[in-house]
This record gives sequence, structure tokens and C-alpha cells, in this order.
Amino acid sequence: MSNPKVKIKNIKNLSNDWYTLDKVNFEYQTKNGEWQNQNRESYNRGDGAAILLYNSTKKTVILTKQFRMPTYLNENTNGMMIEVCAGLLDKNNPLTCIINEAEEETGFKITTAKKIFQLYSSPGAVTEIIHYFISEVSDEMKIHKGGGLASETEEIEVLELDFNIAFSMILTGEIQDAKTVILLQYAKINNLL
Repeated sequence: MSNPKVKIKNIKNLSNDWYTLDKVNFEYQTKNGEWQNQNRESYNRGDGAAILLYNSTKKTVILTKQFRMPTYLNENTNGMMIEVCAGLLDKNNPLTCIINEAEEETGFKITTAKKIFQLYSSPGAVTEIIHYFISEVSDEMKIHKGGGLASETEEIEVLELDFNIAFSMILTGEIQDAKTVILLQYAKINNLL
């Protein structure tokens, strides 16, 4: 933190249950040189990684489907979300994290993945950076059915969808997850399939 236009005055922890929610009081210097006192809440859930697994021979993508409580509380009537494979870094580096998550969630054993970029998901309130990856897979790389870890209360359905069908699901509203839309658009723009 080295922006001379920001002076953090106080950070008050509001919650430290599953993740950390802080209220930050700070002064911010505007373009005209005046200092404004501001308060913001900042939610820290750690950083994450997401990956688009794709089979260029079959022209398919591997996605997951699972229940997401926050969406259920905000107009998603059944709470189910179709997403790319993703997970929190915990203590792993992004590449190790996403290789492990791919196997746990989808059953595909990958040994490497290409990082394409990293993005802040919701910079107005959440500290999280997501590291975005892609990896080509084949049927031979599927070593088990996937589905996530019961110890992490995961119940994940693995979907293998024709890329064009998956891409059209953005417009129909069947896919509403930002990281998934981003990676499907990346695949389209870069002609991965």
C-alpha cells in the first residue's frame, strides 16, 4: 500500500467467521487536493483460481453445476449455478490450486495449465483476485467421476457440453457466473474450439 492519496485511519473487524469482513475508515485526496473522509467495507475471502477445461477434438467444454446459496438469496430460484472449475488458493500457488481443483471437481487429471490473466472479481467490496487458466483435456485424462470433496460439503455435477451450446447458454441466462462467461468468451475470441 503506497498510494500517497490514501491515508488509512482505522480498520475495524466486523466479522471473522468463514471469511473476514472489515470496515475501513480512510482519507482520500481528490483531484482538487481536498481530503475526503470515507468508510468502506472490505470482504476478504482469499484469492482463487478458475479454469476452462476443453476438448478440442470433441469441441466440448467441461463445466460444473452446484448449489450457491448467495444466488439463491438473490433471484436464482433453485440456487444452482453452471460454472467453470474453480477454487480458493488456500496455501497453494494458483497453478497447484487449479490442478488439484480440476481433479477433485471434474475427475480430469491435468499436469499443467496455461495462465491467461488475473482479475479482481468485484473490486468495490471484495479483495479477491481470480487467476484464470485454460487447459486442453482428452477422455483418457478422466480418472474418476469428479464431484468435489464431501469434506468440503461439495456436491458437484460434472457437465461436458458442446462449446457452441455452452456459449449460447450465456444469452439464455442458463450461465450467469462471471468467471465462466469470461473464460467462454476468451475461448471464442481465441478460437480454442
